[in-house]
Order: sequence, then structure tokens, then C-alpha cells
Amino acid sequence: MTVLLHIDASARKERSISRALGETFKHQWLSSKPADKFIYRDIGSTPPDFISESWIAAVFTPEGKRTDEQNLLLALSDVLIEELTEADVIAISTPMYNYGMPASLKAWIDQVVRVNKTFTFDLNRGDFPLEPTLSGKSLVLLTSCGEFGFGENGTREDMNHLGPHIQTVSKYLGVDEVYEISVEYQEFGDNRHKRSIESAYESIPGMIKSIATNT
Repeated sequence: MTVLLHIDASARKERSISRALGETFKHQWLSSKPADKFIYRDIGSTPPDFISESWIAAVFTPEGKRTDEQNLLLALSDVLIEELTEADVIAISTPMYNYGMPASLKAWIDQVVRVNKTFTFDLNRGDFPLEPTLSGKSLVLLTSCGEFGFGENGTREDMNHLGPHIQTVSKYLGVDEVYEISVEYQEFGDNRHKRSIESAYESIPGMIKSIATNT
């Protein structure tokens, strides 16, 4: 049995392209693998708390010495990390906001990328002291954006701070393989946008087959 964790990050509940992509991916995955377990987090509607000075202090306090208040501060982080740890496949459906990720998605990442939980820190490793503790997961990134040309060699490649950022931190989510489907031209609403949507949906079955083969 494979465990699929789906993170929805769009602030929109209606007419969200990334949400629709995520829903289609989930439906097709579970249709082909109905015995798999599905975990869902709608962080676009219910964003995780931002980390704070008190949260950071709690993280760096040894577990046996934390106060009840500190344990409460870390309770959501613990749950989110449990979901992440259990997952074999992580699907993140998210729009691009201002050339980067929504604040809710950054908040989720900050809650789960946590020292002594999803990575260790050891200065004996020299200039690269961080080491992930999780591995073997696949990440499916389903994105939408208003403009276009954010992919490799695209006209706006250097303005893309969504996919590259997520790929950079993905190793601390335990990710070994990253797959991405993007819809562009949303603000133009022309035939290019229509073709981009069609291409995205046509790519989902092949992606699922590829991931299932490697999982």
C-alpha cells in the first residue's frame, strides 16, 4: 500500500486551477490504486501557524525539558511531520503568487522542516552540516501561474521562485524524485492558456504510471 499526502495551497476555493489539477491527480491515482491510503491537508483554507520566537525556542529545547506550553506550540508541527513521514508520495497543488509560493505553503514547510525531526545538524560534517532524516519519497508539484515562460530556458525562468524553491527544500521532505505539471497563461485567457490546461491534464496519467512504477 502506498500513502499519498495531498497538500492544497490555493487561497481560492472556487475556480482554482491548481486545486482542480490536484483533485484530478488524486482521483486518477486512487482510481488506479484504490487500496492506497490518502491524507489531505487544505492549507489554503486553513493555513498552519507561522513559526515564532517561542516556537523556535521550543524546537531547540530537549523533549524531556519542554514545558506544556512548548509542547502545545509544537503540537501541529508534530502532526504535520507524522503525515509527511508516513507518505510515500507528496502531491502539492499550488498557484504562483508574486513569483513565489503562497504564505500558507511556506508556513507548512517551516513547520515540517525541523531540526532533529526531518533533518539533523552536525558541524562535524564541515560546511554542509544539515542531513535529511527521511528519504525515498516522490513529490508531485502541480502549479498554475498567470504569466508564462517559467520553465527551463523560458523567458521568465529567472523569475520562477516557486518550483525551484520547493525543489531545493524537497530533500528535507525526504524526496528523491520530483515531477511537475504546470498551467500557464491564466491571466491571458487565450488559446495558449487552453492548450496549457489540456496539456497538463493529458500529462497526469503518464506521470501516475511513472511514479507507481518507481514507488
